[in-house]
Amino acid sequence: MLEEMTPEDKYFYLYLLTNPHTTQIGIYRITKKQMAFDLGYSIESVQSLMERFEKHHQLIRYNPETRELAIKDWGKENLQKGGKPVMDCIVSELKEVVDPSLIQYVSESIHKQEIRELYESFYQQNATHIEMEEKDVCIENDALTTPYTTGEQNEEDEKDVCIQFDDTLTTRFTTRGEKEKQKEKEKQQQKDLYPSIENNPHIENPSLSNPKNDDVMEIMEFWDVNGFGFTNVNAKEQLLSWLDNSSFLQPKEMILKAMKITCANNKRKLNYIVGILKNWENESLLTVEEVESYDEKQKQYRLSTDSFPAGRAIPREFEFDLSAGEDG
Repeated sequence: MLEEMTPEDKYFYLYLLTNPHTTQIGIYRITKKQMAFDLGYSIESVQSLMERFEKHHQLIRYNPETRELAIKDWGKENLQKGGKPVMDCIVSELKEVVDPSLIQYVSESIHKQEIRELYESFYQQNATHIEMEEKDVCIENDALTTPYTTGEQNEEDEKDVCIQFDDTLTTRFTTRGEKEKQKEKEKQQQKDLYPSIENNPHIENPSLSNPKNDDVMEIMEFWDVNGFGFTNVNAKEQLLSWLDNSSFLQPKEMILKAMKITCANNKRKLNYIVGILKNWENESLLTVEEVESYDEKQKQYRLSTDSFPAGRAIPREFEFDLSAGEDG
């Protein structure tokens, strides 16, 4: 496929893979105007490149209504490893996707089974809810357009209409009712998303790990914003593994502290961060407070040693005479 691309195509594709809007799941929101601004192209040029990549290369899909872009081979190149932190991050980002067809589009190229199943479950539960909402709309429209009859039937219909639109008798059009309906919808989404969680223990229910989800998102946001590498998925996975596989009492805070030190020293590499974390573990420094206290003690020690000069002190009255001891 790359052999068929022009230099301009390669440049545009590299931008789609590495721009600041990219996500872990290969689906992100971006406007054509933003692309034109970042690349220095006209909107017409961006439109032409988008059509070429959608119809000729068939590497992307773009929804102009939701302004979401999906990269077809993202999963093949970037979703090779799983693990709880990565799965949590994927779940949180899939929740933000508006067009479920893009989820199915990306999932077709994912080789790792547990991640592909996660994508498919999101697509299926979104498709199910869309069908249910369409049925609800049809039922409501039928209720509103039902013709009235005369006599007793007419009176019964009038009562039904009054009950349907009386906001004191139904929660359909009240704030409380909307909240209850939203809660039920969220519960149903969890059931649809994890229909066989007993048979698939490798898939974690995100409702049970929201705090960890927030930790993952905060670390990944710091990583992306501070230039550690948007598409370096393997490095992200290794860093996130410290959330579960370390002895720190505050793993998220310790990781962020190490990343800040890395930025301050202009050493934006995973090995540098891991080296800092390992040193802290070796010194049994398990919280940020302990690290800061240790650094302060080290600073005071250096100051105390620098205040004493090396060697023996020479009296001020001493004068160095090269001719001393020689005969005249």
